[in-house]
Amino acid sequence: MKKTTFISLMFILGCVLTGRSQESTLQLQDARTREAVAYAHIVLTDLKGANQQMLVSDLSGKVKVVTSAKLLFTVSALGYRLLTDTLMPGQNKKVALEASVYNMDEVVVTGQYTPQAVDKSIFRIKVIGAKHIEQKASKNLGELMAGELNIRTSYDGAFGSTIKMQGLGGEHIKFLVDGVPVVGRLNGEIDLGQLNLHNVKQVEIVEGPMSVIYGSNALAGVINIITGENSYSTLKVNSSAYLESVGIYNFTADATLKKKKWMGSLAVARNFFEGFSLTEDTRTMRWKPKRQYNADASINYTSSDFQLKFSSAFFNEMIKDKGELLKPYFETAFDSDFITNRLTTNLDAKAKVAKDRYINVLASYSYYNRIKNTYFIDLTTLDKILSANAFDQDTSVFGQYLLRAEFSKSTLNSKFNYQLGIDLNEETGYGKRILDKRQQIGDFAAFLSVKLQPVVRFMVQPGLRVAYNTKYKAPIVYSLNTKWDMLEDLSLRASFGKGFRTPSLKELYLEFVDVNHNIRGNENLKAEDSKNVNMALSYHKEKATYDYGAEISMFYNYIHNQIKLAILDYDEALYTYINLDEFVSQGYQLTFNNRLYNWLEIKTGFGQTGRKIMHGKSLNSPMFYSTDLLATINYLWRKTDVKFALNYKYNGDYPEVYANSDGQVFSVITGAYHTMDVNASRSFFDRRLDAQVGVKNLFDVTGVAVRGDAGGGIHGGGGSGESAVAWGRTFFVRLAYRFHK
Repeated sequence: MKKTTFISLMFILGCVLTGRSQESTLQLQDARTREAVAYAHIVLTDLKGANQQMLVSDLSGKVKVVTSAKLLFTVSALGYRLLTDTLMPGQNKKVALEASVYNMDEVVVTGQYTPQAVDKSIFRIKVIGAKHIEQKASKNLGELMAGELNIRTSYDGAFGSTIKMQGLGGEHIKFLVDGVPVVGRLNGEIDLGQLNLHNVKQVEIVEGPMSVIYGSNALAGVINIITGENSYSTLKVNSSAYLESVGIYNFTADATLKKKKWMGSLAVARNFFEGFSLTEDTRTMRWKPKRQYNADASINYTSSDFQLKFSSAFFNEMIKDKGELLKPYFETAFDSDFITNRLTTNLDAKAKVAKDRYINVLASYSYYNRIKNTYFIDLTTLDKILSANAFDQDTSVFGQYLLRAEFSKSTLNSKFNYQLGIDLNEETGYGKRILDKRQQIGDFAAFLSVKLQPVVRFMVQPGLRVAYNTKYKAPIVYSLNTKWDMLEDLSLRASFGKGFRTPSLKELYLEFVDVNHNIRGNENLKAEDSKNVNMALSYHKEKATYDYGAEISMFYNYIHNQIKLAILDYDEALYTYINLDEFVSQGYQLTFNNRLYNWLEIKTGFGQTGRKIMHGKSLNSPMFYSTDLLATINYLWRKTDVKFALNYKYNGDYPEVYANSDGQVFSVITGAYHTMDVNASRSFFDRRLDAQVGVKNLFDVTGVAVRGDAGGGIHGGGGSGESAVAWGRTFFVRLAYRFHK
């Protein structure tokens, strides 16, 4: 009896001791091919969410865990959907990971009540993730947008890289970084070359008016840059170097540290461009030398029902405009430095206050200044003297306050959800070239939208915005969005919206002068109002080893009192802003996607954008159309693990409409051109080091012909010239190192 009792006690003790140290195994596999998924990140916690542990799968896709209690684990791997499950002590578990398809599982936040998958959004949102940004080797937002369908990129020596979307640009596109508007427009344009992509998770593009949610500047759509966060690693360090044969030398580094509910991050970047000109014997360069610094820092606190983030971003840029040598000895010149500083500070709080009720509060202050200094340079002595001409020196300062608060009810598949909020904005401008040296404008709004889902496959979302503007009477702005899942693989989205835009402080009061421009504000401008219709039919089918899809979308924009830059004096290059009676843009695009899992992805597209103006009783221009073609191929050579990427785009003839102060309107047509980028990349040392080499602008395009067009009763611009498109064919190499713990 005693012997039996002793054996029983030893058996129980052995089980207890074994329970404390049993080894469990996770075997990670691709759900389709059953191939091992290496270098996946696994976060293990107990059922209370404490005692977090971070592991990485080996080359065979295995992870060994020693545990005495049931664990909760989350698996994340590049190209796969997140998976969460439980693991018992001593269990050997196979885990099948589902591949992400065409970003359909990407979580989007722009315009949403709460973050949700892009295919569930009632808005048509295009998502460009970090993976595709790397595949395209895009350094900034301008380069990234240049390869998108029905988006036209242009370059100006003073204003930098700009785009048009749905035939609209400038003040009609709202640019956001983590939901905060970017300040610092020149002639209504944000220089997209200033928006670096070195620490970006994804870019979300919503085409069509978003005036109900985001107010002014959102008639053509919203582009929201979402910065990256470290969700799983205790410590993450990244660094990269990018070199391009035209004289570009970029270096970046960032680090994040996560400890329990707290996380801190820091990111820095230095970009340098030595300038470029097709004519080697000239001192003045078409593409100005440029130096940029970026610094971003943030601290986050996250719990199950509350998240608080404080972040700050600083940007500094210096552009050198070297003048031609002066007669008679060609030993002196006037050089100008253009210095831009932008500082944005944000406080973002999110809280779950009930089962399905949420509060989001975003407060920010943005500061922007642009300094112009002109010097007289003696190249024999290298003396540098500040010019005594008052017009050669200038400083403009702008500050913007934002307070945005939202309360929403959001339940998946609920028949009734809603969101209400306030959006308070105030902008102040200072400078000797601003009327009375100081101007201020405020826009204070409340908005409401309701999402109704009477049946499982149909959603409708009406919205309303009421605003008070300190300088203009703001009308009620409204919108209506619908989404109908006609079949499991077929969806139809349609929207109608009314937009409203007040003139900016710069359009009203600023006098902008540089070597190429003399632009005077017009304080008598009227506010714009618009109407927009968008429709998109999308189809997506997923098979065992391949996926394919297609989408056709159409848009129509009508703007009354469109604000346009007009010529006052041709000889003096003097401009001002005027209101055109009516402006219309319309178009469509058709895209096809096809992926042979997991080694080949092909995307093609075709689109056309038309624009016309009506001004006065006698002018009704014809509809001018431009055509875009797009082809993207990503190929993985599985035997060598080398990835190849090809990006091609055809940009057709593009008409730009101009006016003079008498209301006469003419067009200038920029000729068609082709671009193609090709690159190859591979990872080394357990995917810690990425190497990428490639060729940009394979067809060596530099400039395209520009011609005046007198057709359709429009006054001809006369003559012809050339517009700078790019600096020709270049070669680049990119190295990126990452460390995770």
